[in-house]
Amino acid sequence: MSFKSSEFIINQDGSIYHLLLKPGEIANNIITVGDSNRVDRVANHLDKIEITRQNREFKTVTGSKNGRRITIISTGIGTDNIDIVFNELDALVNIDFPTRELKQKLTQLSFYRIGTSGTLRADIPVDSHLISVGAMDMGNLSDYYGYESEGLAKTIEEAIGKIDERLKSKAVIMADQSLVRSMTQKGHKFFKGITVTAPGFYAPQRRVLRLKTTMPDFALLQHLDWEGIKITNLEMETAGIYLLSKLLGHRAISFNAILANRMTGEFSTQSQVTIDSLIEKVVGQIAS
Repeated sequence: MSFKSSEFIINQDGSIYHLLLKPGEIANNIITVGDSNRVDRVANHLDKIEITRQNREFKTVTGSKNGRRITIISTGIGTDNIDIVFNELDALVNIDFPTRELKQKLTQLSFYRIGTSGTLRADIPVDSHLISVGAMDMGNLSDYYGYESEGLAKTIEEAIGKIDERLKSKAVIMADQSLVRSMTQKGHKFFKGITVTAPGFYAPQRRVLRLKTTMPDFALLQHLDWEGIKITNLEMETAGIYLLSKLLGHRAISFNAILANRMTGEFSTQSQVTIDSLIEKVVGQIAS
C-alpha cells in the first residue's frame, strides 16, 4: 500500500510537511517540550549538536550526550499539535519516503515530555516534579482514533464517569511502565499520578476571568485512589502523547514541573529553576 501524496505530504526537499525533517535526522530517544524557546535550554545539556531545524512552532535539535543520540522538539501547546508532531515523527522512521510504503520492520521511539503543569492537590507543592502515570483525554482526540481502554485505565474511566456526567466517556491512557520504573529507580524524587489533559488553558481547566465555565469542579476527583494512584494535575498535551505513542507502538512518559497549585492559588516564583532542574534529571537519565 502506497500512501497518497495528499495524506503523506513530502516537501520538495524530501522533508516531512510540518517538521521539515528528513529520515535519519531524528534519534530514537525524543524529548518533547511545548515552548520552542525551551529547546535550546535542553540542548545546552548535550555534548554535540548535529541538526537544528525550525518551522512554525516546531523547533528540532538532534545531538548526543555521553554518546547517546537525543532529539529535542517543540510541539507547541495542545493535543492538536501533538497529533501533527507524533504522526510525522513516526512517519520519519516507519514509512519509506521514496516508495511511500510502510516499512516491514518498524522502529520504536521513546518519548520524554518535559512540560509545566498545575496540581489539583494541596499536598503537592509548587516547584515539585511529577510523573504522569496516566492521562485523561478531556479533548476527545482518542475518539478520532477509536481508542478503547482496558485494565486499570478502564477502571479509572468508570470511576471518574460516576463523579459527573460531563466526565463520562473521557478516555484514560497509561504511560509506558518501563519508562516510569527506570526514572523512579534512579533515586529521583517525583510525585506520581493521573494527569487531566485539557483542550484549553482557561475554561477547560476551570480558570475564570471574564467568561464563565461549565466544567465540573476538579476538586471532586480528589478522593479517587487506585492503590496510591490519584488524580493529581492539569495540563494540555500528555493524553495525546500517550494515545499516539500507544497506538503507534512507541513508549512515552510525561514529566511535569508543577508551577501552580490550583487548590491553594499559588504560582511559582522560581519557575525557570524548577524547569531547569527537571531538564537536568531527564537528560541525565536518558544519557546514563
